[in-house]
Amino acid sequence: MHNQFLHSFILLLICANGITATGQAVDSVQKTAPRADESEKIEAAIQSYVAAFNAKDVAKLTAHWSPEGVYTSRTTGEQAIGRAAVSESFKKIFENESVPKLAVATDSIELISPSVALERGTATVTHSEGDVVETDYSVVYVKRDGTWLIDRVTEAEIVIEQSHYDELKELEWLVGDWAQEGDGFRIEFSCQWTTKQNFISRKFKVYGEQDEVESSGLQIIGWDAKSKTIRSWLFDSDGGVVTGTWNKRDDGWSVLSVGTLADGGSGSFTSIFRPLDDGSFSWEKINRVVDGKLLPNIDKIVIQRK
Repeated sequence: MHNQFLHSFILLLICANGITATGQAVDSVQKTAPRADESEKIEAAIQSYVAAFNAKDVAKLTAHWSPEGVYTSRTTGEQAIGRAAVSESFKKIFENESVPKLAVATDSIELISPSVALERGTATVTHSEGDVVETDYSVVYVKRDGTWLIDRVTEAEIVIEQSHYDELKELEWLVGDWAQEGDGFRIEFSCQWTTKQNFISRKFKVYGEQDEVESSGLQIIGWDAKSKTIRSWLFDSDGGVVTGTWNKRDDGWSVLSVGTLADGGSGSFTSIFRPLDDGSFSWEKINRVVDGKLLPNIDKIVIQRK
């Protein structure tokens, strides 16, 4: 619990780094933009605070808080009340070998009264590469003997929705409806992005001579963040499951697939997809093995967009 508290505490204490006056038009009775001289005083206090943090100067950091200042942890609800508690928290923070890098973007500064100001913005704390936390924050400053001091800090973590679109966008040419007819059969595909574009959903149906569905299935294509590769999972109507690993080629993609048949048998094959200039793509299967027996390749066919 204490570590969570320290994490949130450090994030919000530095939230005012790089503050700039934005001067918004607000209700002149309740809220007014800070006068230029007051804004400059707040800026000077913030710059001093940031310099003290980077120097790990606990005394100077603590002096930027009001004697009654209160911070409530976003994660634990634990409070640091008064300068003594703030000072002890900073001492523990600076005992660590590394101190996080801090950056903020200030959205607004409002003068609530001649002695109270409110700042809102976004704080970014970087502990290491890939370990970044962003929060929306607000800071209440009080003016004591001509000096602006931190009195209250609140925060809410920004939830960043993850998407693997950047890793999958090279397969965007698959999205759409496709069909191909051959001697006594017809294949239809329908490919769509799932919500948030983390996967491509690929449904297929195979029709026989009587135009009846002989088989169907669903393939999900996605990014495997652990192995840093594109994988696919196919489930067919006969009960088979096929897992594929996608690899980029100069002329398209090869998919090394390993499957388990409905009867418990196993097999493997390689599919080769080649996007063509007219908007279609070719598809073939090679190196087909089922239960240890080598099967003939399936010749290349061209799938047309519907």
